[in-house]
Amino acid sequence: MSFLAVIWKRTCIYLYEEIVNMKTLMKYALQVALYAFLISSGFVSAQIPDTEYSEGISYISGGVGEGETTAILAEAKQWPLTLELSQLENGRGVWIFGVKIKVMNTKGKAVFDAIADGPYMLINLEPGDYAIEGSYQEVTQKRVVSIKANSSQKISIFWK
Repeated sequence: MSFLAVIWKRTCIYLYEEIVNMKTLMKYALQVALYAFLISSGFVSAQIPDTEYSEGISYISGGVGEGETTAILAEAKQWPLTLELSQLENGRGVWIFGVKIKVMNTKGKAVFDAIADGPYMLINLEPGDYAIEGSYQEVTQKRVVSIKANSSQKISIFWK
């Protein structure tokens, strides 16, 4: 085989391999673009964290990341109480987690006690009046809430 034929053959093989690699690269790029589109358009969304229980009361806690936040806020309409937890940091509000949430009934008995895994906590309280305590970095915030049947409400608790 002549020198030019060898060069031509190697060039053809190289170009073929480059085309195959480009097709593979384009295929993966299209898959990534499609997945990003599906997430941003809401066709694929983050799952809501698992339902947990404290003193027999169901709750969901989370909201870390935009997808999970969107999913929890959509679900919040089905829950009697949504807590939103934030703190002032460097002059602006930031979401926090690790807040100890305690709910007491009108007799002062603790009926719920859990740690928030994110800036949102959905709590399935029965209708009635409650006192809520949120403790974060040794600072306790208190709120009073009246839960109504077939109604949902949101309480924001903010630490400075």
